[in-house]
Amino acid sequence: MTQTVIDAPGELLGKEGLKIGPSEWMEISQERINTFAEATGDHQWIHVDEEKAKQGPFGTTIAHGYLTLSLAAKLMPEILEVKGMKMGINYGTDKVRFLNPVKSGSRVRGHGEFMEIKEVTGGYQSTLRVTIEIEGEDKPACVVDTISRYYP
Repeated sequence: MTQTVIDAPGELLGKEGLKIGPSEWMEISQERINTFAEATGDHQWIHVDEEKAKQGPFGTTIAHGYLTLSLAAKLMPEILEVKGMKMGINYGTDKVRFLNPVKSGSRVRGHGEFMEIKEVTGGYQSTLRVTIEIEGEDKPACVVDTISRYYP
């Protein structure tokens, strides 16, 4: 794991183009997929029916796209720490793409690139393009522009 540490929110300015990460690898187990299905009510067979999924297009179950996307919230703190702030918030996302399914048992990790940093009332806003890659795959699982606000 490679974590970038920023000592104060204002030090984010000018970091456009800076690449950060990667995080540690994490396994996407069937248990995690099933738990996500329970939390969201999305029990589509491609995610939770292991026997039927063996006959499906991927030969196994796959993680929900939104499960993969939600991992950005877990992986980002592994690759970025912004110190010297009273509060940080998730302001939203832009340009979410699901490029490759995550098969049950696969391992994923995240890395990022700062796309835009700007001052906002009372703080700073960063757009960090997070790429969630799958171990052994050329194409990533998900690419998302995450928008965060940091208030000193």
